Amino acid sequence: RLPFFQAAGKKNSSNLLALNEAELKEQFVRGDGPGGQATNKTNNCVVLKHIPTGIVIKCHQTRSVEQNRKIAREILQEKVDLFYKGENSDVFKEKKAAERKKQEKKRRAKENLERKRHFKEMQQLEEK
Repeated sequence: RLPFFQAAGKKNSSNLLALNEAELKEQFVRGDGPGGQATNKTNNCVVLKHIPTGIVIKCHQTRSVEQNRKIAREILQEKVDLFYKGENSDVFKEKKAAERKKQEKKRRAKENLERKRHFKEMQQLEEK
């Protein structure tokens, strides 16, 4: 089983599997975390469950229920796509590409640091 990646805000969602509203169970609950009364007295946290797969998404990113519903559906769509397509999913490919890019950046930074350290050592030897 493949790990689920958090890839909310993915721009190109045309290749993702479509969600069927009949397969979704939606609830509105009180959110948690900071926010005081705005959080504790309003049910603007959306809990969305995809019944066939059992995937559950909890979205409380904004104070607006409508925006949270939209965001929750986007996240759920990506997770369902990843569940069914696995490594062929665009979400998986995008995550892997970002991971490779991050590793390459770390490698280059490490090489530059090593070059600087070597350069300083050479300067110190020349001064002696």
